[in-house]
Amino acid sequence: MYDLTQLNAALAGTPFAGHLHHFATVASSNAIALEAANAGAPTGSVWFADEQTAGRGRGGHTWLSTADDGLYVSVLLRPQVTLADALWLSLATGLAVAGAIAEVTHLDADVRWPNDILLHGKKCGGILVETAATANDVAQLKHAVIGIGINVNHESFPAEIAPLATSLRLETGVAWPRQKLLIALLTCLHAEMQQLALEQTGAHVPETLLERFTRASTWVSGKRVHVEEAGGYTGVTEGLDDRGFLRVRAADGTLRTVLTGGVREEK
Repeated sequence: MYDLTQLNAALAGTPFAGHLHHFATVASSNAIALEAANAGAPTGSVWFADEQTAGRGRGGHTWLSTADDGLYVSVLLRPQVTLADALWLSLATGLAVAGAIAEVTHLDADVRWPNDILLHGKKCGGILVETAATANDVAQLKHAVIGIGINVNHESFPAEIAPLATSLRLETGVAWPRQKLLIALLTCLHAEMQQLALEQTGAHVPETLLERFTRASTWVSGKRVHVEEAGGYTGVTEGLDDRGFLRVRAADGTLRTVLTGGVREEK
């Protein structure tokens, strides 16, 4: 169960305090958030549910959102980011999710570029960022809705995804309080967005987002992968470009840039 009074108190000093919206069941928290964003909802608004009946993942995939088992959250932000740099939001959120999991459970999550959270090679979380931009020559984001799903207390998964999916409970044998994880998640997300804002203004920071993502993810460099775009190809990852897109040295020797995701390990 969630306690909104305690949540707001724990999140004091962040833009999320006082803007929390909890639902027992929704079709999609991102759909609600996008509608509210277009209607002028305040920055920092958060929608979270015990269950989603039509949860959405990246690339048109569905997200299993069984009642009371996971964290199903959507956050509305209006960062000073151009549309061309919107990928940074996914990368920063991935770091926030991994940081929250580590803080609460002490598990060391991996981040598969650009938006999957893995534990021991299985997926336990995903991120879906949906944006709207201005029509200026250099399109600026009007808003971004960041959807986050984390498998927390799932004890099993449907047969078709069971070999690929896991949860915090399956990894530890412990049932974890979703409220504690939500507080850690939003606190880490706030810190990541503050860090990104400093980078955007040219302020000195110890490590840039791309450097920290590279350090946190085993997928950025030296991973043999199959890429599900441009007809499909295999290669070895060779870091991120300055926009945060993944570079892969293909089997034919060419250096290619992955634009749409769909990166899987090639055994």
